[in-house]
Amino acid sequence: MTVIDAPFRVLIADDDRTTTMILSAALRSWSFDVTVTHDGTAAWDTLVSQRPALAIFDWMMPGLDGLELCRRVRHAAEHSGTYIILLTSRDSPEDLVAGLDSGADDYLTKPVDREELRARVHVGVRVATLQARLAARVEELQMALTQVRQLEGLLSICSYCKKVRAGEDSWQQIERYIGEHSNAEFSHGICPTCFDRVKDDFS
Repeated sequence: MTVIDAPFRVLIADDDRTTTMILSAALRSWSFDVTVTHDGTAAWDTLVSQRPALAIFDWMMPGLDGLELCRRVRHAAEHSGTYIILLTSRDSPEDLVAGLDSGADDYLTKPVDREELRARVHVGVRVATLQARLAARVEELQMALTQVRQLEGLLSICSYCKKVRAGEDSWQQIERYIGEHSNAEFSHGICPTCFDRVKDDFS
């Protein structure tokens, strides 16, 4: 399967060591960077320290169960982009709804089928990658906006010398005022009308 260029970090949290062995072996064979924990508390600590892009949580675990982990992840802004697959032997519609309502993005039932795991993880990779790219783009735009300075409001300008009021008793040349209050830069030239007038004055 195709993964993003950087090692894609996945957290597996399940107290069934046979299940974690099967899952981690499959994911590592697909070139994922895998961390395994066996209880909910350790899983949360790993989430905080490693910030994996994708997490697979067993529903029933010591400490924090899968549903509580999902809720914690969704309430923590710094982990909001983590893609969560909930792993369980429960397969009723009510259980599916409860899992998704808790914040899981997808659902995988035990015993895990390797090809189904591959397909669902592949979806998670696509979604997490798009979210990461979107977050990076938003950050770039926010940085750009902080660098933009805009002129707003009513400018008081002298009708004779064209200076702009910069304070109570202070006036500035308009190009200096605009330069100090925006990102505009000036180059000086002469328009055709002024050129004709200046030419006539010196002829």
